[in-house]
Amino acid sequence: MSYKSGVTREFMDIRKKEKFIHSHAIVEKGAKIGEGTEVWAFVHILGGAKIGAGCNICDHVFIENDVIIGNRVTIKSGVQLWDGVRIKDDVFIGPNVTFTNDKFPRSKQYPSRFLETIVKNGASIGANATILPNITIGEKAMIGAGSVVTHNVPDYAMVVGNPSRLIRILKKKK
Repeated sequence: MSYKSGVTREFMDIRKKEKFIHSHAIVEKGAKIGEGTEVWAFVHILGGAKIGAGCNICDHVFIENDVIIGNRVTIKSGVQLWDGVRIKDDVFIGPNVTFTNDKFPRSKQYPSRFLETIVKNGASIGANATILPNITIGEKAMIGAGSVVTHNVPDYAMVVGNPSRLIRILKKKK
């Protein structure tokens, strides 16, 4: 992706840009947010969350304590990231994507540890997709809008539907 200056995103020095936290966002004490990350209005980040550099966290996002987000991640509006979610670098999460962390949820009954969900480098998740717990989404994988992901997704895979199914393997760029 090129910017008006002609500099590509890969070569932008995000370390020189200060983080931005909107006055209507709630970032609880202890949350770690990297340089150049932008946190917009009505975002709520709990104190144990770790967010990398150069991220864009759009309006109405909720991030729980045991969440780790890599660098240059975009999280669009209406997303909730629950305990156990691990997002690697250069990931795109579309609007209203739903992550879950408990296979058998019951009111006021909590597991000793929530299941982990891992989204690897460069993956993209389309709007309104649902990601079940204990899933790994592979590197550069593409999840179609509205998909319900019930199984691990391989690297470079494109999946769509409910339940999601593999429709093709994307070509690796050289």
